[in-house]
Amino acid sequence: MNSKQLSIEVSITRQRVQLWQQDELLATYRASTSRFGCGQREGSQCTPLGEHIIAEKVGDAAEPGAVFVGREPTGEIWTETLDAQEPGRDWILSRILWLAGTEPGVNQGEGDEHSCDSKERYIYIHGTSDLEPLGVPLSHGCVRMNLHEVIELYSRVTVGTRVVIVP
Repeated sequence: MNSKQLSIEVSITRQRVQLWQQDELLATYRASTSRFGCGQREGSQCTPLGEHIIAEKVGDAAEPGAVFVGREPTGEIWTETLDAQEPGRDWILSRILWLAGTEPGVNQGEGDEHSCDSKERYIYIHGTSDLEPLGVPLSHGCVRMNLHEVIELYSRVTVGTRVVIVP
């Protein structure tokens, strides 16, 4: 498969991630975007809209359920027991697709008086716990996916793959 022809669309309304190869839909995954809605500003905890690329991929050899903090594996593997020990923790699991905006003033660099840079805001597509519902907006700005499905998506895309986030 030619990865240059692949693209990802994230739909806020549908709470879905879709993988496309030109005009052919290859896969659809349930997702969870921000509980605070769409927005570009740093500190808003909103999911940014617009054109992005995958700037970095993190977690190549990580086990399913591997826990990441600051894009580094902690050595933990998510379990319901671990979840119960840390209620409310924002789990970043299995794989990270770190997004960079490509639209200056919209999701890249400085916009108006507030920073709007998706990469500087640490906006990811990443795995989440089995206890977190998908299909409803609950994240802190990132795009959450089932931890096994994010591994599948991660294996199909490369750094530079186009990602568009639409309302």
